[in-house]
Amino acid sequence: MKHLFIVMFSLLIYSSAYGQSNSCCQLPQDPTTEKQKMYATADYITLLDSTAVTVQPSGSGSFVIYKKIKVQTPKGAVQNRIIKYDYDPLTAFAEFRYVTIYRTNGDVINLDITQACDYAAPARAIYWGARQIMMEVGRLYPGDIIEYKIAKKGFTYALLAGDDDESRFVPPMYGQFYDIVPFWATEPTVRKVYTVSIPMEKDMQFQFYQGECTSSMRYEDGLKVYTFAMKDMLPFKKEPNMVDLFDCAPKLMMSSTPKWQDKSLWFNKVNEDYNSFAPLPEAQKKVDELIKGKSTEMEKIAVLTHWVADNIRYAGISMGKGEGFTLHNTKMNYTDRCGVCKDIAGTLISFLRMAGFEAYPAMTMAGSRVESIPADHFNHCVAVVKLSNGTYMPLDPTWVPFCRELWSSAEQQQNYLPGVPEGSDLCLTPVSAPENHYIRIKANNKLDINGTLRGQFTITAEGQSDSNIRSIFTRGWQSDWQNTLEKQLLNISPKAKLLKVDYGKDPKNYQAAPIRMTFTYEIPQYASVAGKHIIFKPMVMNNLYNQVKSYLRINTDLKNRNYGFKDACSRLVELDETIQLPKGYTMMQTDKEDHKQSTAADFDGSLKQKGNTIELHQKLSLKKRVYEAADWEGFRAAVNAHKSFGDYIIIEK
Repeated sequence: MKHLFIVMFSLLIYSSAYGQSNSCCQLPQDPTTEKQKMYATADYITLLDSTAVTVQPSGSGSFVIYKKIKVQTPKGAVQNRIIKYDYDPLTAFAEFRYVTIYRTNGDVINLDITQACDYAAPARAIYWGARQIMMEVGRLYPGDIIEYKIAKKGFTYALLAGDDDESRFVPPMYGQFYDIVPFWATEPTVRKVYTVSIPMEKDMQFQFYQGECTSSMRYEDGLKVYTFAMKDMLPFKKEPNMVDLFDCAPKLMMSSTPKWQDKSLWFNKVNEDYNSFAPLPEAQKKVDELIKGKSTEMEKIAVLTHWVADNIRYAGISMGKGEGFTLHNTKMNYTDRCGVCKDIAGTLISFLRMAGFEAYPAMTMAGSRVESIPADHFNHCVAVVKLSNGTYMPLDPTWVPFCRELWSSAEQQQNYLPGVPEGSDLCLTPVSAPENHYIRIKANNKLDINGTLRGQFTITAEGQSDSNIRSIFTRGWQSDWQNTLEKQLLNISPKAKLLKVDYGKDPKNYQAAPIRMTFTYEIPQYASVAGKHIIFKPMVMNNLYNQVKSYLRINTDLKNRNYGFKDACSRLVELDETIQLPKGYTMMQTDKEDHKQSTAADFDGSLKQKGNTIELHQKLSLKKRVYEAADWEGFRAAVNAHKSFGDYIIIEK
């Protein structure tokens, strides 16, 4: 009875703070059939998801995370048998305050939170000591309700740690607070509430994106209290290849930092004060060696970027005190020759400065949009270099190993914030023209009366397409080159024979010229022979180098889209094939021609017979990496037109 009183008292406190009654934890009596069905059929539902933050003058936050979950099916019981919460011990502390189970028979079980476990969090590629607190709830039954509270102190990102242990909870940009709060759910949620209390002297700007919530600001006990709440949150309906959820689902952004220029200035100062890019004699020797004989600024920038990209290995292990906004120094990076994005970018910045350039670090977000509210929605570090015309050029050595680009076009249409001494607003990388990433396949084939196809095709590529195709040489074992190339033909037919392939003298030298390879082959029984008919597909449309054609993995059967979508990169695909037919055979289909044009994609294609030869021509231009929902009609029309030229061809004697 005592525990039940505590629970009801807790709910009363939450309800009072948000101006709602205890009914916020009751299932809605909504007349909408779909909503009722969603609540009734869910494996579990969240009755209340609440976070309350109290911000200190230093910017450090004390968080109280409260959740109340109702189990509805055996599957939901299994899904909730363990409670997990992630935190970074370098910058935060988290612990369970209580975990309680309410059985349908009226039993109340208070779990012993001293039995909670604190484990190293699962990690991939970056191993910086992140941890999880876990509480095993044990066996649950449909109808059970789980209620728990977690207390957390600190912030999300790290700087080099100070001597005072409490200093690890203070954000790097002293006195500033920000948060990014997703307001979407994976299960039906009756109510979600986020409250932040800050000192009166602090100003807070916020914006709610891609949806609506109720919000308020009031003064309580010498604090400003901001409250944001949403009711009846249903699972967000995803679409294939859609943009990141942060770009389309409801979210709250808030920050006490006035503008991005302030963050830019701070980011510049913290690294200059730490002397992250101090010259190093042995590194200077390497820089001088690399730029020797290079006369233009772009030649120097390119050779330095490519060396760093190709020679600093990505290894996400702890490299010193703290792992965050402060970039490790030149000595550590050049000596260890490994690190994460900030170490690779930092090495390039040091190299550029030793070569006489102005260069600085920049923060970016690989995967989603960064908003105008200056909350640190960043997950990646790059570099910028000042050109002789006074403009800054972004460089990303982490994403361009063995790539002919200096900034990966897999990152086009991406926000970044340079840490420059004059301060900068948020920037956006431009769209890269499709012809910068062309893939061209030109085949000359001859089909005999038995269905055997003989011929040659030449493939050339540039930009991201070049990097993809060339990877077998730059990243693979030389002993595997022949087998890997042969697999391209085996993707077309298991009977294919690779007679010869010409890939030049040194295909690993990606800086010399775009990749170019010529295959000579024979494919017995490529076509099916049925009496006086022979049936086959154009070879260039038959699983040849499909790994470069990321657009084929986008389901264009989908007629409509509600949200934007992404491809790997803008791209130009040109496919040409001539097929010499056996004597006396004629294509049964009529000549075909199609043209599509839109702001998203263009297509031109033709299939026709001239004398004894069938000629296929295709040109598909995909103009962006990130598309709006309104682009779908044009993109879909062009790609579907392209696919239609891969239909079987029937020839008749």
